[in-house]
Amino acid sequence: MQCVPQQDGETDVVITAAWRCNGEQVDGDKTYTGTVYGSCGFTYTGGAFTPYDQLTQEQVLGWCWSSGVDKDATEANVQTQIDNQINPPVVILPNPWSV
Repeated sequence: MQCVPQQDGETDVVITAAWRCNGEQVDGDKTYTGTVYGSCGFTYTGGAFTPYDQLTQEQVLGWCWSSGVDKDATEANVQTQIDNQINPPVVILPNPWSV
């Protein structure tokens, strides 16, 4: 996370959080994975403040979800990546004259 060292009397005010959503599905001896990542910017406008060393992952992710990151769409994107590995929607075949 990126922080402003001092703002409005508070210390280490978070202004940006990078996030990553990973997924994994094991099928026998194969493991399929997907990932989506991004970052969110925040503006502290006073009021309730949690010191940096007391922040939780759940709290920061909550900020991301409320700042426009669509949790359901993000998780669906990861699942689609996994599904497309299991059942590829497009395949590359060798040219029939070169087999």
